[in-house]
Amino acid sequence: MSVTESQILAALGKIPDPDKRQDIVSLGMIQGLVVKDGHIGFSIEVEAARGAHLEPLRKAAEKAVEALPGVLSVTAVLTAQKKDTAKAPPRAPGAGPAGGPNSPGGKQLVPGVKAIVAVASGKGGVGKSTTATNLALALAAKGLKVGMLDADIYGPSQPRMMGIAGRPHSPDGKTLTPMANYGVKCMSMGFLVPEDTPMIWRGPMVMGALEQMLRDVAWGELDVMIVDMPPGTGDAQLTMAQRVPLAGAVIVSTPQDIALLDARKGLNMFRKVDVPVLGIVENMSYHICSNCGHREEIFGHGGARKEAEKLGTPFLGEIPLHIAIRETSDGGTPIVVSQPDGEHAKAYRAIAEKVWAKVEAGLKSARAEGPRIVIQ
Repeated sequence: MSVTESQILAALGKIPDPDKRQDIVSLGMIQGLVVKDGHIGFSIEVEAARGAHLEPLRKAAEKAVEALPGVLSVTAVLTAQKKDTAKAPPRAPGAGPAGGPNSPGGKQLVPGVKAIVAVASGKGGVGKSTTATNLALALAAKGLKVGMLDADIYGPSQPRMMGIAGRPHSPDGKTLTPMANYGVKCMSMGFLVPEDTPMIWRGPMVMGALEQMLRDVAWGELDVMIVDMPPGTGDAQLTMAQRVPLAGAVIVSTPQDIALLDARKGLNMFRKVDVPVLGIVENMSYHICSNCGHREEIFGHGGARKEAEKLGTPFLGEIPLHIAIRETSDGGTPIVVSQPDGEHAKAYRAIAEKVWAKVEAGLKSARAEGPRIVIQ
């Protein structure tokens, strides 16, 4: 017997807010409820000032849902959200979820950004950030207006890879102006804290930071924003998938079995929250010796392509393990801009072409469908 949304909400309706003397469902604090094959996810939206002391509330809500028959796992997260002081316009009865054509399913879209694409991996160390950086630069080389959000709060790498130093400024004390290089706007926690300072933050603080880097940054008009996701399938990934209308996700993996196992978890997470998976990239696919030209498949080869076929997901391409890719990334001159006519840059541009074709098709489809009125 599978658990239903009404059962979950009934259980959560017994959890009181310790400060307001009402239950968290009546107060409208439950957001982004996802029910998929016994796996439950939701966020509890609270004022930023109260977030620090409401961890017991989150645990109580999680425990209440875990006790329901048919529940296999529960992920509950606290999100600290600014309250919009503007009064929302009235909606017609039965009009369905709020939101316009740029806000599918009522999710908030960064104003002026046409599409947001997450670059993710099931584990760290597979070259996700390098892939995200070169993908963003390859899209910019097509003439698109591109932004890059470094969502890896604990291990931000975009300042170094994009060759950007300094701190963003705020013209009005409320919004930040993104940093930029190579024609790509960029925001990262790495601009706000020293490179060697560890981020010892709990989940709600991380999620609040992500939302602020989306909401409180003057991104302007962008064709596409690339999000360099943190590795794994934790709270930050769930927040991005639930609160941001992602146009799709690109999964990065190396060819060996253990990496593919984790990549599969990442792919399935996006599918469970109805985010389209645009395809899989096989990074470190093979190695060509720079001295003798001998090819070695250090981590195996072709595993990501086979996995993509097995899962019914497009295979976007393969990138070799090469010292030039590593050196240019570490040096802040990614290979797509430092060696634009080389074979490695061509490989990244080919992947970017496939990704943009899928994103553009999705945008055209959304425009063609137009708004939908639901009558009950």
